[in-house]
Amino acid sequence: MRMTASSAYCVAHANPPFRLRTKTMFILSTPPSPPTTFFSTPSARVSFFSSKHSSSASPSCSLTPKVKSKDSNCNYLLSAKHSPPNMASSVSSRTFLNAQNEQELLSGIRKEVEAGSLPPNVAAGMEEVYNNYKNAIIQSGDPKANETVLSNMTVLLDRIFLDVTDPFVFQPHHKAKREPFDYYMFGQNYIRPLVDFTKSYVGNMPLFIEMEEKLKQGHNIILMSNHQTEADPAIIALLLETQLPYIAENMTYVAGDRVITDPMCKPFSIGRNLICVYSKKHMLDDPALIETKRKANIRSLKEMAVLLKSGSQIVWIAPSGGRDRPDPHTKEWVPAHFDSSSVDNMRRLVEHSGPPGHVYPLAILCHDIMPPPLKVEKVIGEKRLISFHGAGISVAPEISFSETTAACENSDMAKEVYTKALYDSVTDQYNVLKSAIHGKEGFQASTPVVSLSQPWK
Repeated sequence: MRMTASSAYCVAHANPPFRLRTKTMFILSTPPSPPTTFFSTPSARVSFFSSKHSSSASPSCSLTPKVKSKDSNCNYLLSAKHSPPNMASSVSSRTFLNAQNEQELLSGIRKEVEAGSLPPNVAAGMEEVYNNYKNAIIQSGDPKANETVLSNMTVLLDRIFLDVTDPFVFQPHHKAKREPFDYYMFGQNYIRPLVDFTKSYVGNMPLFIEMEEKLKQGHNIILMSNHQTEADPAIIALLLETQLPYIAENMTYVAGDRVITDPMCKPFSIGRNLICVYSKKHMLDDPALIETKRKANIRSLKEMAVLLKSGSQIVWIAPSGGRDRPDPHTKEWVPAHFDSSSVDNMRRLVEHSGPPGHVYPLAILCHDIMPPPLKVEKVIGEKRLISFHGAGISVAPEISFSETTAACENSDMAKEVYTKALYDSVTDQYNVLKSAIHGKEGFQASTPVVSLSQPWK
């Protein structure tokens, strides 16, 4: 799913300036899950409807929020009606869940189109995703590829269809829906077969452990990160869940409006903790809605303030304002540049939130698994390319604003210097991951600054 860094716009352009009197923090959230598909076999399927979370998804430590913030009463989406509180627990059609093979699954899509219950453009997207996912799983060499594809795609198509018939409306602060259907586990199990764990790496695992210790002490953690694909949240969680299930499950993502409106993204987004904002790159698409979107973003900022005030939060934000794209000339993928206003405003929000806050630079490399379109698209419904590939994440030591900018002559210079320090760290870490994965150097790509490991082993 795409977690756009439109949070950057929200932080930098909430005009008039949002003055924070309470504690605030962004969070990356993703819970761990065992390496199983939703249904063990097409004929003997395991239900993902339950009254409680599965034990495998339970946090490994006793970190608990000090304050539980309630969902806002106002709707986030401009065009949607308020959905009933039990929408996520609605019983879906059996069209896709009853499918026993590929033919029945694909014919189910066509039958729903003929019945007028599924828009043709959504149906086309469902078929495209099915075929691309199938090709990627076959590419992985999974001896039970057909079984895996049918199991995971059956659930995805069912969830897409359910949302088309009864749309879910996200609130500014969305908490992952874990019951009666576990959307988090659904997302983890769908992405897991696409990750080549033999060629995936985590940089500086001890620093992630350090973060968990700070969370236990009530501190807030901010991850300033690049952003590559819709699968970023799942990738982060999958690479951390074995050793750090609490961090994997409890991160909160700042999400742009497209991932909570695109039918292909929504089922994955429902399973993540989100702060929902209108994307910087699409803010001006409709001039008549600019002011309404701005006000919605201010509401989201207030939700973040409440969240940070409670402490023990870990938040992910991509200050670039969107996903990385390859350089048009070199065709090489590099982290998109950070917006200094976004970085500075996020820093100030953290400093005024109350609990101690720490800002860490995080690098992600996973664009091969679900590469975005080469250019930003205004129309919902981008083409989804999918492949089986290695991925990586890396974190570097926290960067102190006061220490980094001690020699700066004014606030504008300090803002630029601090942003550059964060971006340069992300870029350096990204290059190490690139050497390990694309350069096929593996652990040999480690440097004195970035130590690679595979914590799932």
